[in-house]
Amino acid sequence: MATEQELNDFLKSVEKRAFKRSVYHVRNEESALDIVQDSMMKLAEHYGDKPASELPMLFQRILSNCTLDWFRRQKTRSALFSNLGDFESASEDGEFDLLETFSGVDDSQQVESAEDSTRRAQTFHEIEDEIMKLPARQREAFLMRYWEDMDVAETAAAMGCSEGSVKTHCSRAVLALSTALKAKGIQP
Repeated sequence: MATEQELNDFLKSVEKRAFKRSVYHVRNEESALDIVQDSMMKLAEHYGDKPASELPMLFQRILSNCTLDWFRRQKTRSALFSNLGDFESASEDGEFDLLETFSGVDDSQQVESAEDSTRRAQTFHEIEDEIMKLPARQREAFLMRYWEDMDVAETAAAMGCSEGSVKTHCSRAVLALSTALKAKGIQP
């Protein structure tokens, strides 16, 4: 059984990665934050008494389910309102800036030129765009395996599919990303 401290430590360790993953899925920071918070609450409420070793897999599964629930709600909401934009705040742009994730660089490090900075920003934007274009299951498998550094078995358990499916999704995602980025002149 996980102690309260182990549960707190686990949640602190996954919050940033879970948020980034959710943003990639739903493409909206506020919604992603809600999904992550809901997932954390569900883990604490319903599975806080489980062993600490089971928490990562339980959390990934809960996070996936909360994301699917969000998409279902959006689909229902879209069906009810013909123009959803009329009900949304005008200041809400739904944009996620991948460069914000790299803003933690020390000012004491060497300052890059404006040209290098612009080139890097454009490259990150192109990579982000291509990840967003992946089919949902490929994107989910790709992000779990390569962003969150989960192994094949963990990813399969979190996605509710076989290890072979995870390998297929990842392989297709890597091929699609590689092809698209090479076509844009971006080499690994």
